[in-house]
Amino acid sequence: MALSRLAGRLLGVRRHLVDPGGGGPPRVPRPVTAVVVGGGIAGMSAAVVLAERGVRVTVLESSPTLGGRAGAWPERLADGVQQVEHGFHAFFRQYYNWRAILRRIDPQLRFLRPVAGYPILAERWPTEEFGDLPAAPPLNLLALLARSPSLRLPDLRRMNRDAALPLLGYHPVRTYAELDGTTAGELLDSLRLPDRARAMLFEVFSHSFFNHESEMSAAELVAQFHFYLLGNGEGLAFDAPDEDYATAIWTPLTRHVERHGGRVLTGAAVGALHRTDGGWRVLTDDGVGYEAGHVVLAVDPPALAALVGASPALAELAPRLVAAMPAFGAPGPPYTVARYWFDGDVRPDRSVFSGVTRQSTLDSVTLYHRLEREPRGWAERTGGSVIELHAYACEPGVPAAELAERMRGELATLWPEVAGLSARELRARVEARAPAFPPGGHAGRPRVRTDADGIYLAGDGVATEFPSALMERAAATGIVAANHILRAEGGAAEPVHSIRPLGLFARRP
Repeated sequence: MALSRLAGRLLGVRRHLVDPGGGGPPRVPRPVTAVVVGGGIAGMSAAVVLAERGVRVTVLESSPTLGGRAGAWPERLADGVQQVEHGFHAFFRQYYNWRAILRRIDPQLRFLRPVAGYPILAERWPTEEFGDLPAAPPLNLLALLARSPSLRLPDLRRMNRDAALPLLGYHPVRTYAELDGTTAGELLDSLRLPDRARAMLFEVFSHSFFNHESEMSAAELVAQFHFYLLGNGEGLAFDAPDEDYATAIWTPLTRHVERHGGRVLTGAAVGALHRTDGGWRVLTDDGVGYEAGHVVLAVDPPALAALVGASPALAELAPRLVAAMPAFGAPGPPYTVARYWFDGDVRPDRSVFSGVTRQSTLDSVTLYHRLEREPRGWAERTGGSVIELHAYACEPGVPAAELAERMRGELATLWPEVAGLSARELRARVEARAPAFPPGGHAGRPRVRTDADGIYLAGDGVATEFPSALMERAAATGIVAANHILRAEGGAAEPVHSIRPLGLFARRP
């Protein structure tokens, strides 16, 4: 591991400073108001930074609970109430900005526990383990090629090496110029990989971004391959909270914002934005208005498109933002999350988290009774188990309960003992709120700063000038939005970090 990190550092594979922050006093020198629409990772990250700098910030979240796609809420079961999440999230160690926000509530991040292993399950092939690779490239890539039974030396000789080079040469401009019009599926086809290698090494990876490879930009696949494997010195290892997200994250973050003078309001759905002499008026569906000099829109793409469409002032003041909404507001395919409370357990050697490939619906399995305190207590009392099944991009128009049973049946083909378990409880949901990354979509993808003065965007679908993805992109764009406001008002900005900005074989300017 030490050799891996040393080799990576020699190649510049380390944390990079995107924005040094600073540039003013620690608190804004004059009264400043801001409204953040959306209380997920992006919105709360923006609110934390703004509140700490003395901005009077109000967070308006339409749901009864915070968190967005990383949210948690109480569900009443037959034998009591348990918190249920929107789905398992891996807290990768190169999530520098998201972890910086979380250190506000736990400086040592003690609530995060390492998740051992990163196995990929397949019905046709033996399980492969990706969690114990060396931390930094290029040793992690070399170890993967040396150890993976999916890709042998004869396979490497048959590969289209010219097609593979873009995977190693991510560039924030050239990659999109050359590959954004191609689908991820077409790029994978061009590699001439063995079917097993394609399934185990790439398809399970592309599904993790809530998009089908046939509908996802090849440039985005290259960017995320760089972010998770070839551009960071932390490896594929990740952590997860040992409590539900409401207890571990959202309640403490809310208290943090409130201690710094901010407000966090749930059940406050925003219906429109109106221009005022002093900035903006954010109007909720129940008729309450909030005046602010700055507004951060940190909602999912369909909600953003609806809000922009319902705000006539933006048609005049933000024509580029309005023009981007028809494409940006169309989400990726639906995803489903099913949590089962079973009357028995799976084998003790099963991993807490497993990726799945080549099943028609199932993409991942999480054993919550071996992860979080509350499900663990339930399993100890009952002798059962709490297992979450997740499909990142599933068939549209199918009810959640049917998708849940499909995933359960598919898991039983991988873990035969599941067939003998009876479900005591099931909570399943289908939603379509994740951003799409279609071919040709990068040029029109909105950035944090819009063409309307005082209006900023944040979220995991918003473009960044540096490599990022999923929770980290949500947090980073929230911080960047806050920094725009702080610099406009004369306050110190928050530092922003990222991984190596260029691929190992990227051509320099």
